[in-house]
Amino acid sequence: MSTIALCVVLPSALRQLTAGSYPLSNFTFSTKEAQPEEDPSVSARLQRLQNNYEDFGMRRTVEGILVVHDHGHPHILMLQIANAFFKLPGDYLKPGEDEIDGLKRRLDDRLAPPRDSQQFNQHTHGIDNDWEIGDCLAQWWRPNFETFMYPFIPAHITKPKECKKLFLVQMPERKVLAVPKNMKLLAIPLFELYDNAARYGPQLSAIPHLLSRSVSLPSHQHH
Repeated sequence: MSTIALCVVLPSALRQLTAGSYPLSNFTFSTKEAQPEEDPSVSARLQRLQNNYEDFGMRRTVEGILVVHDHGHPHILMLQIANAFFKLPGDYLKPGEDEIDGLKRRLDDRLAPPRDSQQFNQHTHGIDNDWEIGDCLAQWWRPNFETFMYPFIPAHITKPKECKKLFLVQMPERKVLAVPKNMKLLAIPLFELYDNAARYGPQLSAIPHLLSRSVSLPSHQHH
């Protein structure tokens, strides 16, 4: 069953994100039909990447950094699949698809409730509130048909196989988030991600650095 993990946070002296994020309690969470992974294994995923590269060229992937706060500390909404690995919501784009439109489509695919859902409404739950896509905070490059990605293109690589862009997503004040039944949606605090590549990998553990320009002390701490 999909859940939201409310992680223990540190005292209010912690820095808080001031990019207009809303509290976790503002959002309504539900479940929807499972969304099985396209590939049964990593090797199958890389083989599909190679097949698609031969047909369409470099894959373009977009993912959203969805920021909320809980007890005055910023948290990132992440999906956990099979109680194992973590990922940001998003996926690869169609050939020629606009990045912003494509990211909104992918966020809806993953987290929007079914269109025929009758249990939510706009006034109470903000079911129709749109995603506001902000700045691109990072680009990661896959130089070969391998699992490794880098925040730069290695000097000897002229034809990278994938470019992944991470965008800051401004959550609306209220929204319904429907999580596929085979996944969990977790609210991970920045201090948990920081310097924790062993658990979250280099891309996710770098997010606190990416957000650092948007973080400041609460006003009562400035004096």
